[in-house]
Amino acid sequence: MLILAIDTALEACAAAVLDTDAGELLAQESRLMKRGHAEALMPMIARVMQSADLAFTALDRIAVTVGPGSFTGLRVGISAARGIALAAKRPAVGLTTLSAFAAAIVGRSGSAPVLSAIDARHDHVYFQIVAGDGSQLVPPKVTPIDEAIAASQFGAPHLAGNAAKILAERWPKVMPQPIAVDTQAAPDIGWVAWLGAAADPDITPARPFYLRAPDAKPAALPPLAAQAATS
Repeated sequence: MLILAIDTALEACAAAVLDTDAGELLAQESRLMKRGHAEALMPMIARVMQSADLAFTALDRIAVTVGPGSFTGLRVGISAARGIALAAKRPAVGLTTLSAFAAAIVGRSGSAPVLSAIDARHDHVYFQIVAGDGSQLVPPKVTPIDEAIAASQFGAPHLAGNAAKILAERWPKVMPQPIAVDTQAAPDIGWVAWLGAAADPDITPARPFYLRAPDAKPAALPPLAAQAATS
């Protein structure tokens, strides 16, 4: 199976092509960036596809991170994935950023649970906890940092994600201490590709995975404009 993986959810722009039969990435590219995903993504995808020496119609599916993450970044990646999928007549699947962070740890953490966390700002994090075998212990949610830590009741965890260090610095001494702290600005695009290969297109659509509403809200209309809009 040939998978095109895309990630623009957080502070990176990344794309890769995975050949599951060969068990390797044919091409990949990743750039750390806080802004500019819209301008960087399509040229990056074109370079990756050229490096892999593939036409888009040769792909079996497109995988994309769908959140939690930057609302602007998510729209860029998801729109690209849907557009390519439509043009190539291939399915697009969506993977959460939390599961992508955890996937890099599951299998090498032994029996330790994996708590993946993303900075949601305002002293909150998006987080989830999975067992060492990948089974879900706490589903994805957004909570204050202290509540996320309190939810870790499954033994000393392996922390992952861009908020891993934030949690580690707040971790109470009375709780089992994290066995490792893997802080990454964004998921490994290779793991996004592998998760995409394992996903079921019927139940993992490429659509935004939002755990809360955006911080930005439309500006209130001036009184006269508001009156005119309702008249």
